[in-house]
Amino acid sequence: MESFIPGQRWISNTESELGLGLILDVSFNRVTVLYLASDERRIYARDNAPLTRVVFSVGDTIESVDEDKLTVTEVIENNGLMTYIGKTADGEAMQFEEVELNHRIQFNKPQDRLFIGQIDPNDWFSLRYETWQRLRQHQQSPVKGLLGSRASLIPHQVFIAHESANRIAPRIMLADEVGLGKTIEAGLILHHRLINGLSQRVLIIVPESLLHQWLVEMLRRFNLRFSLFDEARCLGELGDDGMDEDDADKAVLSGNPFVNEQLVLCSQQFFAQHPLRQQQALQAGWDMVIVDEAHHLAWSEQAASSEYLFVEQLALATPSLILLTATPEQLGKESHFARLRLLDPDRFYSFAAFLAEEKQFEPVADAAKILLADKPLAEADSALLAGLLKDDNVGTLLKNLADSEKSAAARAALIKILLDHHGTGRILFRNSRQTVQGFPERERHGYPLEGDENTADLQKDPRYLWLVNTLISATSALRDQKALLICKHAQTAVDLELTLRVRGGIASAVFHEGMSIIERDRAAAYFADQDSAARLLICSEIGSEGRNFQFVHHLILWDLPTNPDLLQQRIGRLDRIGQQHVIQIHIPYLEHSRQALLYRWYDEGMNAFRANCSAARPVADVLADELEAMLFQDEAQIEAFIAKTQALGREIAEQLHNGRDQLLELNSFRKDEAELWVEQLKRYEKEALLWPYMEAVFECYGVDTEFHSPDCFIVRPSDHLRIAHFPGLDEDGVTVTVKRACALAREDMQFLTWEHPMVTAAMDLVLSSETGNAVVSVVKHRDLRPGQFLLECLFIVECSAPAQLQIGRFLPPTPIRILIDQHQQDLTEVFSHQQLPETGKAFDKQQIAAFLNSQRKPLSKLLYNAEELARVRMQALTAEANTTMLESLSAEVKRMARLKKVNPSIKAEEIEQLKDLTMLAHESIQAAQLRLDAVRFVIAS
Repeated sequence: MESFIPGQRWISNTESELGLGLILDVSFNRVTVLYLASDERRIYARDNAPLTRVVFSVGDTIESVDEDKLTVTEVIENNGLMTYIGKTADGEAMQFEEVELNHRIQFNKPQDRLFIGQIDPNDWFSLRYETWQRLRQHQQSPVKGLLGSRASLIPHQVFIAHESANRIAPRIMLADEVGLGKTIEAGLILHHRLINGLSQRVLIIVPESLLHQWLVEMLRRFNLRFSLFDEARCLGELGDDGMDEDDADKAVLSGNPFVNEQLVLCSQQFFAQHPLRQQQALQAGWDMVIVDEAHHLAWSEQAASSEYLFVEQLALATPSLILLTATPEQLGKESHFARLRLLDPDRFYSFAAFLAEEKQFEPVADAAKILLADKPLAEADSALLAGLLKDDNVGTLLKNLADSEKSAAARAALIKILLDHHGTGRILFRNSRQTVQGFPERERHGYPLEGDENTADLQKDPRYLWLVNTLISATSALRDQKALLICKHAQTAVDLELTLRVRGGIASAVFHEGMSIIERDRAAAYFADQDSAARLLICSEIGSEGRNFQFVHHLILWDLPTNPDLLQQRIGRLDRIGQQHVIQIHIPYLEHSRQALLYRWYDEGMNAFRANCSAARPVADVLADELEAMLFQDEAQIEAFIAKTQALGREIAEQLHNGRDQLLELNSFRKDEAELWVEQLKRYEKEALLWPYMEAVFECYGVDTEFHSPDCFIVRPSDHLRIAHFPGLDEDGVTVTVKRACALAREDMQFLTWEHPMVTAAMDLVLSSETGNAVVSVVKHRDLRPGQFLLECLFIVECSAPAQLQIGRFLPPTPIRILIDQHQQDLTEVFSHQQLPETGKAFDKQQIAAFLNSQRKPLSKLLYNAEELARVRMQALTAEANTTMLESLSAEVKRMARLKKVNPSIKAEEIEQLKDLTMLAHESIQAAQLRLDAVRFVIAS
């Protein structure tokens, strides 16, 4: 055992954060150590003090209390105390005693920690190694950025996100039909760009009525915490405390609240009412702007609304722009053009020129319809295609159409060439239910009831009596089934739940806008739990916003809205892709009432209960006034009104169908590609590697885990938590699931993926700290001699590059493992890390620390040779990465150049930027660095 002498410097093995200790006193069996950096004093028993002597060697760089640095050239020992002699960075000679060493010296480097005995458990080294491997796998995944959403893996949504998010600066319009998930598509794109570092500052502008839905959707589905900005928030940011109007105006001019947050959500009305906020938003600088319901921004060639002009200014100042809007055929050509000019004002500069271009494009659309219909081409059609398509292969492909064996391939190739010619194909995504399959069938059940609809006593309401009877009747289709009930008002939902529970003895959950988000989550979770007594989830209109209840297939409509879009949103809570059952829609209504008229109008006039009616909203807009007057008309007039509704619906539906751009729809959803991405995402999840990895992290940091149910776990901080706060973990703990289906049904649980903030922060915690970077292990293997020792070194290849390069696709931080024995033999390929597990055999840490410290020179030589071996492997890695990068980006440059010849939406600047990025990526890969990240001293027993 080494003796303690006052004036020596030692470090605590268990509390390294105390800093460098100074021996104050040695008496009897006690040693007193002063830690000046933390102003702490410790007294230890001499024979088992958890301390390691700190002695530096020739070549080390050390620092004095005056922050003078010197590189050690000589070490002199005198009566157990060290004097260090060396040179400063300027070459000047300097020396100081060990008592003058800086008290805050940190031993962060793996080799330093190893030499002074600051060693971690073996499992922590394995955790560190696995973390680097998982990080590399994720960085190189083609679906990185698409994993982390709490949403079903719906092919057309995944395709749009993957197709557009990887662009240098996406400027696109999402115009899918109602119910196909435009908000999810925008969220997927946004999440992808944030995860990949392609965007940092994002502004979302939506109608006032959709603020809450967007806030919840971004948080619940994508773990994105947007800041909701209104005038009160802005004045609060500026330190307002009851100021008058003049003072408020001065405050507005004195500071910009938008620069303090990265993710901001505002309403269109907020900016319309506060023009000064528009100027601040313009000055704040954004990477991406998203505008929902963009068709409400009024524009004409004669004039534009102030709201449109504001978004136009934002669009000019922002690289990426996403517009969510109604379908183009519903907008009208001028309104559609107004949206396109926001996305690309250089190309869409004139409405007249746009109409002329559309005329020129009509033959392409006609040719596409012929090919898509899979019908034989007439000579005139072949001549049309030959003239239209600027491609050398067209002649051969047209001939192959007549060959039964080559026909299918030729038709597919011709359609692909037509897609490249498509005018707005790169900036407009438009899917319809006709192209996106997978929706369930729907059945409606109307229940005409007698009675007064204005009764104040809910127990006397015929609908309530029908509901109770339906829920308890032995012959009812709803018996022992869970059902979603939606009504217009929150108070109706509250009263209905109370009356059912108190008077009917029927358990249900309630869900309305007066509840907090947590309360809503709990209500939804209680209802979703198959073992709970809740038969109903009673929702106000907010139940038709943003929630997914597709595990249910019974929907009760307590009342009917006059807006058909709202009706479709209600039905859309259950009518979703992936729904496994026929949707059963139950509508109780009072005869001769307004609800009875609405029921007949929707059912007979539009068939809106049994099918999604794209013409419903335009029909309702035309007939709104007549509908109001129908309540007081006789049966003949109502029949005539319904017939008029049917005729108008057929007319509008035909117009919409004729206006469909099938080529655009095909370009918006390439099924084969989409299914490839979805399959990769599913394969990632089927690996089932995430939870075992997170369990290892939790074990390392002192977090308790408890089984909740299959694929679901409760995670809580324990009394032995190694850090003050584990990322994403509250004091009360959190329930998590690693299964997507469970996460969709139970929104009260966190959905852990490799992109969840808790997981990414945990990985960062492991890699940015000293966790497991210096380890001593005792192993046993038949091919190793007892007493033999090895060094297992973990080197990291690091490549610094701007985020837009996404260099991780080609060369992410990559671990290189080198195993070298005491005779300089490279055993990396002989023994894998998994083949050298720790035996669990105890060893004397003090003895090992003393041995390692005494062997600094030979061990440093081993480390040097290990680094040389790693450098050779790094050269092979960088060469392979560079080849892959050049093949990928060069192919993209060539593709874009080819497209530009036939599609004016491809800009020369975009191609030049891609070329510049290729050169920059090449330079970045060539400049990759090698760093020692962790070392394990392995002793064979």
